[in-house]
Amino acid sequence: QVQLVESGGGLVQPGGSLRLSCAASGSIFSIKTMGWYRQAPGKQRELVAVIISGGSTNFADSVKGRFTISRGTAKNTVYLQMNSLKPEDTAVYYCNARMVVRTTTRLNEDDYWGQGTQVTVSS
Repeated sequence: QVQLVESGGGLVQPGGSLRLSCAASGSIFSIKTMGWYRQAPGKQRELVAVIISGGSTNFADSVKGRFTISRGTAKNTVYLQMNSLKPEDTAVYYCNARMVVRTTTRLNEDDYWGQGTQVTVSS
């Protein structure tokens, strides 16, 4: 069984920083991409940042210059460093990974999601 476990959310004042972590575990053959999405109340889930296995990254325009994404040395972890946080960054943040996993009979590629972690930016 494959799972993604997130940590690091919380309450922070505007201008503050938070670091989110996500670790993948299970019968993982390879990880193609890891990233973060967020969903604010009444809004659709949106991409925040993604890092591809080769190391290239992509960010939403709204977070460029403020957020960075990186992989851990074990390569099954991903971090989102969020600086200069704004109230509009308030949302549930979800870790996402596109992975190839081992089943009993074959390799299967699919998207996997964490349970979500709340980030609230408020004074």
